[in-house]
Amino acid sequence: MKAVSMTALGGPEVLSLVDLPEPELRSATAVKVRLHAAGINPIDTKVRRRGLFFGAHPPAVLGCDGAGEIVAVGEQVRRFAVGDKVWFCHGGLGREQGNYAGFTVLEESEAQFMPAKADFAEAAATPLAVITAWEALYDRARLAEGQTVLVHAGAGGVGHLAIQLARLRGARVIATTSPGAKAELALELGAERVVDYHGEDLVEAVMDWTQGRGVDVAFDTVGPAVFRASIPAVAHYGTLVTLLDPGTDLDLSEARMRNLSLAFTLMLTPMVRDLPEARAHQGEILRVCGEWMDQGRLRVVVSERLPLAEAQAAHRRIEEGHTTGKIVLLP
Repeated sequence: MKAVSMTALGGPEVLSLVDLPEPELRSATAVKVRLHAAGINPIDTKVRRRGLFFGAHPPAVLGCDGAGEIVAVGEQVRRFAVGDKVWFCHGGLGREQGNYAGFTVLEESEAQFMPAKADFAEAAATPLAVITAWEALYDRARLAEGQTVLVHAGAGGVGHLAIQLARLRGARVIATTSPGAKAELALELGAERVVDYHGEDLVEAVMDWTQGRGVDVAFDTVGPAVFRASIPAVAHYGTLVTLLDPGTDLDLSEARMRNLSLAFTLMLTPMVRDLPEARAHQGEILRVCGEWMDQGRLRVVVSERLPLAEAQAAHRRIEEGHTTGKIVLLP
């Protein structure tokens, strides 16, 4: 089968299109999937630059998100049959093969039936990002109806889904984006107000929108500078959730004065730490979000669909940080 192999640590140039043997079923409860699409996430580029998990070393196939059609099942598989379409977040961290490939093998418990109204690219673009947004807003921040939410990078892979999940919970949303098409997308998806992070003062914009109160929840998907800038924009007794390490040189005096709850979200933890209950919860998240997609209440924006051979170009686009929605590889 064709696959993209990370041959060493480094820039996108370490990704090479190669021929590899097809993976085989490893257990009676495993399924083999012909991959039709593989989602690309920032974690893929970080693993490529910094190294694999589990003490693994290159070569390795990256890609946590995938969608495809089952072509073989173990003798104890009960949920799926050959021909079923599935989506999942599995592999790509060093222990199991990732999804930049023609086929993959995973346990049936790690897969979910694809939304009927999504194509393979849309399905492959969704799992990691939507689970991240759900865990940040619903699980960590305990977002409630009527609350206000600040979503950073509202047109990005996680951000554009976070806006929709917040609206589905009955919350009001203000989002940061660049001006133009990204701002229009955030508004289309449900944001009431968009802040141009290039030319507007964040705190001033948030305070104007909330009549001086601040938002109940701020969701940082960008990094340390945005985390720090968000603190004075959060209401007293509010919550600030981040996907990233905010750094060590933090002045948290204002966060303390505001009695803020600070929370972290890393949806890969159940995979990295082998937490079956948490993985089951993530499977349920995917199932519910799939229903919402079929109902037309949630959609994923796929900005580019690239052939597998263009994995290097896809990684470069991700690292430039200006993508809208998600980029998907088509094996």
